Amino acid sequence: MVQSLWNEAQAAEKKTRLEQLVYRSNLIGTDRRVCNIYGGNTSVKTMVKDFRGRDVEVMYVKGSGSDLASMEAKHFTGLALEDIGPLMERDSMSDEEMVEYLGHCMIDAKHPRASIETLLHAFLPYKHVDHTHPDAIISLCCADNGKELAREIYGDRFVWVPYVRPGFTLSKMIAESVFANPNAELVLMEKHGLVTWGETSEACYAQTIKIINEAEAFIEARVNEAELFGGVKHPALPAETRRRIAARVMPVIRGAVSDSKKMILSFDDQDDVLAFAGGADSAQLSQVGAACPDHLVHTKVVPLFIDWAPNADDIDGLKVKLAEGIAAYKEQYKQYFEENKNEGDVMFEAAPRVILIPGVGMINTGKSWALSQVSGALYHRAIAVMRGATSLGQFVSLSANESYNVEYWPLELYKLSLAPAETEFSRKVAFITGGAGGIGSETARKLVSEGAHVVLADLNLEGARKVAQEINDQYGANRAFALKMDVTDEEAVQAAYAETALQYGGVDIIVNNAGLATSSPFDETSLKEWNLNISVLGTGYFLVAREAFKLMKEQGIGGSMVFIGSKNSVYAGKSASAYSSAKALEAHLARCIAAEGGEYGIRVNTILPDAILQGSAIWNGSWRNERAAAYGIEPDQLEEYYRKRTTLLVNIYPRDIAEGIAFFASSKSEKTTGCMLTIDGGVPAAFTR
Repeated sequence: MVQSLWNEAQAAEKKTRLEQLVYRSNLIGTDRRVCNIYGGNTSVKTMVKDFRGRDVEVMYVKGSGSDLASMEAKHFTGLALEDIGPLMERDSMSDEEMVEYLGHCMIDAKHPRASIETLLHAFLPYKHVDHTHPDAIISLCCADNGKELAREIYGDRFVWVPYVRPGFTLSKMIAESVFANPNAELVLMEKHGLVTWGETSEACYAQTIKIINEAEAFIEARVNEAELFGGVKHPALPAETRRRIAARVMPVIRGAVSDSKKMILSFDDQDDVLAFAGGADSAQLSQVGAACPDHLVHTKVVPLFIDWAPNADDIDGLKVKLAEGIAAYKEQYKQYFEENKNEGDVMFEAAPRVILIPGVGMINTGKSWALSQVSGALYHRAIAVMRGATSLGQFVSLSANESYNVEYWPLELYKLSLAPAETEFSRKVAFITGGAGGIGSETARKLVSEGAHVVLADLNLEGARKVAQEINDQYGANRAFALKMDVTDEEAVQAAYAETALQYGGVDIIVNNAGLATSSPFDETSLKEWNLNISVLGTGYFLVAREAFKLMKEQGIGGSMVFIGSKNSVYAGKSASAYSSAKALEAHLARCIAAEGGEYGIRVNTILPDAILQGSAIWNGSWRNERAAAYGIEPDQLEEYYRKRTTLLVNIYPRDIAEGIAFFASSKSEKTTGCMLTIDGGVPAAFTR
């Protein structure tokens, strides 16, 4: 059952009606069983002083595009009720007229555009109104016998409104129906949701929870777990097997769903998903339609359900079914668009947002990890609704045309327009070795600032996690992910890419940056020292690049690798034969990969820095002392020594290398591969030739 989250002490701290509305809204949004992410709306009617100092009655209502769980006072819109009231006398009003009219009713031009369902709140004569999408209520409203069952639950206390897309007509219909029923305590909106009200914020919230729980108790008394979704057809595979399969197939999916623009993926194998994906009736049930209009923009009308008998030894067969299924889904979506489009409509990407695999789980797609999570969160709600509706009767949904008119509704598209504009690395995933160090961390911040998601791979897991946390605190959850990896360990490198596939679906940018350095006169260079340099800087770069190459080929959407070489890649450094040789190996390896990668759209370029002392673990160890000894100077004189030997008389910093990496990874160099770029301040001995 849904629990009341109301806290008297916290509520008492909210002094104004608007503060109380924010508190109530956050409580409602916190439990997704009560209200969808980005869905629902709340309001309060109160008296305020206008700009002339007059007392006017104002309704504060949720602003368009915000989420109840995280809303603040600034996300609500204040409208003068005196101006809205006369609209009840109208017979009709188009969406465009409504939006323009409400714009004139706003008490502050800086407020966001009002909710699509503003008039629903304004026309009801109650101080506090909630419109929500509770799982239990939508189960009732999406059951073919829902209206009849509602009488058993609520008697004559409810108003049933047939499905009408939100706007003026629905708002007036609801108000007139409530006025006609003096016993009305709630409105049930067919295939849509719930409306409740109260004289205080607490009473309104309590009524919302009470009504939901009445429906939930009725449904749960009728649920037969053994028969849900037709009974179990395909049990879930073991957890580690599910993850292994998902990691193997997600790059294939990512390539198939990334047409003109790439997509970010996420994997979900929670219990409700596994139960639904494994149900005997689920393949058919999943294609009935969306559980709620609010879902459509993020989940599309239906998911892609893969007809596959779970078998850990048939991953190749699953890949074929996924490729074929995604191709067929896109063709069906194009047909749906053509059959329902209105003049001026531009088709969204045709690929599925939700993919269900029996025994394995759900894979979600989006232009960011966060948005892939939104589609997943909403499909969890869809599963809950289908669970309830099929326990009551038969699950029903909107028609194809009704669905289309919501998915491509200008007022819904306006919400999408509020999102920040995409930037150079939006929709791209970067894998950075040595991610905890100076160059690696600075590169991660640079790429994320321009839209990327990044994986920070480093032996120093604590350091990588610290960088990832700082990035996520600034840019949002899971924009950066840290993992421990030894570049010389083949299995560790393979496992790191598998984890990357699970996190984001694949990879687009490789920054081969992990390193070390030693210094010894040639005749004092031990085999151990030689092997160490070759192992990390040669074999390590080879393994990281090889596994990335495989993954990029499987995605089929190209990619960019940037090797961090050194001035020593082309310059024979004194007392650094092992290091210089390994760095030369890196530079030539990059060119070899570039020669083979072109036909797959895989570019490989190299940056040759010099003496990046800032934030470098290498320069904080014995390397600093060794290099100073090689030049006959003190360790604390190195920065000035390196500056003076450049033609530009400058020191080189991690941010300088990050800029070069961003250039090679970006569209600005999309026709460049096999190139070496020196970022060393101009060391004549290292000029490439």
